[in-house]
Amino acid sequence: MPDTHGRFLPCALIPIYNHGSTIARTVQALRAHGLPVLVVDDGSDEPTRGVLDALARDTDDMRLLRLPRNQGKGRAIATGLLAAREAGYSHALQIDADGQHDTGDVPHFLALGRKHPQALVCGTPIYDASVPRARLYGRYITHVCVWLETLSLVIRDSMCGYRLYPLQAACAEIERRPPPARMDFDTEIAVRLAWRGVPVANLPTRVTYPEGGLSHFRLFRDNLRISAMHTRLLLGMLPRAPRMVWRRLHGENACVD
Repeated sequence: MPDTHGRFLPCALIPIYNHGSTIARTVQALRAHGLPVLVVDDGSDEPTRGVLDALARDTDDMRLLRLPRNQGKGRAIATGLLAAREAGYSHALQIDADGQHDTGDVPHFLALGRKHPQALVCGTPIYDASVPRARLYGRYITHVCVWLETLSLVIRDSMCGYRLYPLQAACAEIERRPPPARMDFDTEIAVRLAWRGVPVANLPTRVTYPEGGLSHFRLFRDNLRISAMHTRLLLGMLPRAPRMVWRRLHGENACVD
C-alpha cells in the first residue's frame, strides 16, 4: 500500500448509476480543478456504459471502475475509497454524478482538507426552491438522530453526498466492518468515523435538484433502511457513550471549521 503520510494527495470519486446525460459535465468540471477522477459504475445501463467508455478514453487522469451489477451507492463508494487508497491518494472528494453539487466549491473542500488533513469535510447543503419538501423535512429527522448517535452537533448534515474523506481512517472503518450498501451509507460512515474520533469540518455548499433529474431514492424502501440504520446506530452509541462524553470534555473529535 502506498505511503501517503504527511502528503495531501486528493482525487475525486463519483459513484454513478444511469446518469449518462450529466456525468461528462461533472467529470470535466472536476478535471478543470486539477483533480484526478475515479468513476465507479454501479451496473449502469448500456447507454450510460457507452458514455463512460468514451469519457474514460478521451479524458486525461480519469479512471473507470465497474461493478458487475447494481449493488447500491454505498457499495460503489466503498469500492472507490479502497481503490483510491490503493492508488496512493490521501483523500477522496465524493460528489454526485447528477449535477446537484456545485463544483465551484471544490477548492473550498480541498483547502479545508489541506488545513485539517485528519478531518472528514462534510458538505452542509444550502438549498434553493428546487428541493422536494418531503426530502427536506425528512433530513431534519436524520439530523436529530445523528446528534443523539454522536452525542454532539459536530455533524451538521450527514446525508449530503458531497464530502472529502481522509482515506486512511475511512478505509480502516470500511475494512473493520463493511458499511451499508445503499442510500444509508453516507450517514452511517459519518457517524462511525465520529465514533473513531475523526474530527469533522462542515462546509456550506449550494445543492440544486435539476429539473427532470433522475433520483434513485425510493421513498418507502430507503426510508425503511434509514430507520433500521438509526436503530442500529442508537444501540451502538450506548456502550460508546462514556468514551464519547470524555472526548467532548477534552475537546477531541471537535468540529474544526
